[in-house]
Amino acid sequence: MNAKPSNQGPASLEVLGNGRFKVRGPLDAETVTELLDRSEQAFRGEKSLEVDLGGVPEGDSAGLALLIEWIRRARKQKQQLQFKNIPTQVAALARISQVDELLASR
Repeated sequence: MNAKPSNQGPASLEVLGNGRFKVRGPLDAETVTELLDRSEQAFRGEKSLEVDLGGVPEGDSAGLALLIEWIRRARKQKQQLQFKNIPTQVAALARISQVDELLASR
């Protein structure tokens, strides 16, 4: 089975300042690697991170994996991390996978 290509366009990570970020575009296997690479530099040096996912129209298991990786890296760097507006699809996958508590404010 071929993966369905996203017609939503590429994803982006917008730096809003003061540790606040906004993600726009789909969170899927085609976009998460680039987002992870971009976030590494953008998140560096911040004590507190707030990632608004309100601009994400869809997400899959790769998107959930990205959020979990962001949590892992934030913990390693002793950063506080909060997600806002988690997409319904990603939240449902988190519940099914029993990792939804990880996505709660930290």
